[in-house]
Amino acid sequence: MNMHRGVGLAAFDKEQLSKRFAELSSELSKTQVDNLQSQLTQFRTALSHFAATHRDSIRSDPAFRHAFQQMCSSIGVDPLAGPRKGGWWAEMLGMGDWQHELGVQIVDVCVSTRERNGGVIEMGELVRMVSKLRGVESGVITEEDVIRSIKTLQPLGAGYEVLDVGGGKKMVRSVVKELDADQAVILAEAQVEGGWIVEAILENRRGWTGERARAALENMLLRDGLCWLDSQDEHYGQAYWIPSAMRWDE
Repeated sequence: MNMHRGVGLAAFDKEQLSKRFAELSSELSKTQVDNLQSQLTQFRTALSHFAATHRDSIRSDPAFRHAFQQMCSSIGVDPLAGPRKGGWWAEMLGMGDWQHELGVQIVDVCVSTRERNGGVIEMGELVRMVSKLRGVESGVITEEDVIRSIKTLQPLGAGYEVLDVGGGKKMVRSVVKELDADQAVILAEAQVEGGWIVEAILENRRGWTGERARAALENMLLRDGLCWLDSQDEHYGQAYWIPSAMRWDE
């Protein structure tokens, strides 16, 4: 009988102890949450002050903007990602509108040049044309700014994508179609030549057969509309001009 009462008392004490531990854990969790909220409030206040002080520099100075992005990425914040992904950070800094404006200008340039380049434009050319469209007062933009903005356009499903064609060269695609490996090589070689390419260059530099070079170029011409044919080239008889690899002074 005494043993039975002892077991019951021990069970009661254990239950009380577990309850106390649960209460203590709850109190600690609440304290931690309160501390975290306090730190977040302080951080938001500090960032608000920083935004008010340096907003113009972030928008107009690419070096300052890059340093700011690096600082934010170290704490997992991306205020330049646009209003949807950047949340209140983007809204508070006023960068959501800036990113949206840049995205619209990129689309404007890509669409207006699509008829001549087939929807593929060289990165440097895109930066130059967007900068001209923005004007001096809007501040300098960089390749990094354009790449970030294009990432925000991808959910539109219009095919906007940055392509690395080798040799440190980048192209921007604005149509829903993939470039195959041979086309990427042709674009890279055409850039070296100022926008034109012939079968002989691909054969000599890349070791392609004549059939492979001809098939790839004809696909770009007839299937994808990415180049123009000059059938009266004085040296090679037939040359292909690729608008996206040419520099246009507009």
